[in-house]
Amino acid sequence: MSEQQNPGREPYVIAVVGAGPRGTSVLERLASELDRTRNHSRAITVVVFDVHDPGAGHVWSTAQSRLFLMNTPAGFPTVAPERETPGEPGLSFDQWRLAGGDGAVLSSVEAEELEKMGRGSYPPRALYGRYLRHVFERSVAALRANTAVVEVRVERAEITGLHRGEADYLLTGRRVADANSQTPQSGDALELRADAVVLALGHVPAHLNPAQEAMAQAADDAGLAYQGPNVPGDVAWDKVPAGETVLVRGLGLNFFDVMIALTVGRGGQFNEINGGPGRALEYWPSGREPRIVAASRRGTPYRAKSCIEEFIPDSVKLRYLDFDVIVQKVAEARVLNPDAVVRFDAHVWPLLHRDVLLAYYRTAARRHPSRFEVDPDEFVDNLVAVLDAEHQAGSQVWLQGARRLVEEQAPALGFLDVPRLGHPFAERGFSSLKEYQKAVMEYLEFDAISSVEGEKDPLKMAIATLNAGRMVVKEMITERLISDESRQSEVQGWFEPLVEGLASGPPLQRIEELAALARANVVEFIGPDPEFEIDGPSGVFTASSPWVDAPACTARTLIEAMMPANRVLQTGSPLLRQLLDDGLAAAFHMRNDQGEPFPGSGLEVMGEPYRVVDARGVAHRALFVLGLQLSSAQWGTAIAAQAGAPLDGAARTLGDAQDIARELLRLSQIQDLNQPR
Repeated sequence: MSEQQNPGREPYVIAVVGAGPRGTSVLERLASELDRTRNHSRAITVVVFDVHDPGAGHVWSTAQSRLFLMNTPAGFPTVAPERETPGEPGLSFDQWRLAGGDGAVLSSVEAEELEKMGRGSYPPRALYGRYLRHVFERSVAALRANTAVVEVRVERAEITGLHRGEADYLLTGRRVADANSQTPQSGDALELRADAVVLALGHVPAHLNPAQEAMAQAADDAGLAYQGPNVPGDVAWDKVPAGETVLVRGLGLNFFDVMIALTVGRGGQFNEINGGPGRALEYWPSGREPRIVAASRRGTPYRAKSCIEEFIPDSVKLRYLDFDVIVQKVAEARVLNPDAVVRFDAHVWPLLHRDVLLAYYRTAARRHPSRFEVDPDEFVDNLVAVLDAEHQAGSQVWLQGARRLVEEQAPALGFLDVPRLGHPFAERGFSSLKEYQKAVMEYLEFDAISSVEGEKDPLKMAIATLNAGRMVVKEMITERLISDESRQSEVQGWFEPLVEGLASGPPLQRIEELAALARANVVEFIGPDPEFEIDGPSGVFTASSPWVDAPACTARTLIEAMMPANRVLQTGSPLLRQLLDDGLAAAFHMRNDQGEPFPGSGLEVMGEPYRVVDARGVAHRALFVLGLQLSSAQWGTAIAAQAGAPLDGAARTLGDAQDIARELLRLSQIQDLNQPR
């Protein structure tokens, strides 16, 4: 303890509930801030709670199958700022990779994975979990080495209650029995009084929505197997019967985990056949696979990531969607109307739409010059003139001019209907299931070719531009520049599904594997807008598409290929439920354009760092939250911080953790601990 500290005062107790990526970031930033200040006069105790392994947490468990891959390249994610000097704080995942684990004791499997990995590789999620554990352990060690810290204690426990006292918080819960058990045992109750609490809960259980609940109940009554939304590592895949048909609802990221667990996870093998993109693999079955029949509203899986190292290529530039310009316009409007905001469809999308089209045709001009009736550079100049002519937010007059220009000067390319990309088979009927399978296979092969082309491919560059625009929209939502109703009905209503399906897909490897499985008749597709039901007389699940003329597919097993819902009012977390029921927390208050309130998906918070707001609208003095439960105050909270990005931009999660760390240290210095909370 330093000489400046008062030995007569009790240590300031900080409780961090959740030791996954977000909790790890808080500890790492807290250690960094303590090291930076070096003159902290109040002793500190830090207690961390989680039922899962610290660092990796739940989703990134190091014990999960190594078949489950990340959907971002190694160079993207981090839970700490990039390290500037050896031995200093900070360490991104890619720096950890380049350092061969940075001194971590790795298994032979982990060491081999690291050695083979490049910046553009897609690592196993378990390996990222090992990185998280390393950062957690380094952060705890750094805290323990600081003279201001009395104790750092890591409790394998579930916190189920949090109660506000006059000057502190009482946390209650139960320890888990051992490292392999997530079930609290009777007699292991714990209590802790803390001066400040950080909620870094991550993915928590959620109750089924009404439709899922009805399906689960009907399935139970009929003796069928229904697997609701779940973290893939938690599913007992060995219980899915071999040789039978299995229905899978959803073709997003979780679908690929289902696919790989039930094929390679059953002993099947992919072998290279060098048939070109989309036909690079063939599948050799083990005989223990089920027949996987899958469907989603769009009818196709998420598109593959481009074969490039960067999350968003440096060549992507936004010419029209300018965050600073929109901020300035909103500021000017708020002089007369303090509540002025913008609508996504009217004021944001027309600008981003321009950028996406320009990226597409500019790339096409370089890649496919023969498809233009005029000199490709001349066409691009003409297109820019059209896009510039009506460069006002909200104007859609330019769109007809752009269509006309493409029809006249690039008819072989055709006009890129960006919203339709999210529904490639919209309003297209198929006379048989065989015809639909053929269409999906062509879609997969084209997507594979586009991914291999990378920055040379017009469509992938249009998608990369759309993704860059998404990051700008995230900033706008965080700054409350977009109206609540517009966010709900427009951003989350159609834009989010569009950009997720186009830009948040799996690595190309997964699309090649899916194509091989489809050719081997292990995977089959139902069609867009599927209808899932239970047929009472026959006692089976049924699935069919109104766009495919074929009999309904039947099965005794249905798997929901999605994560548990991230909505606090739907939460299955005992802690969140208690906070809401006791009025210590509330769902985020949103309002439609008529001023009528409706609840958001996340917690109501105030300020930065984000303090939890209770049911009376009063912010807690020392109860903070970051991560998924900020899904109303922010957008895309499940996306990791981007290594090397600004802390108020694509690395905002790290900025949140740093803000919390600084505020915790500030609060710990306040002498009057009896101030009302």
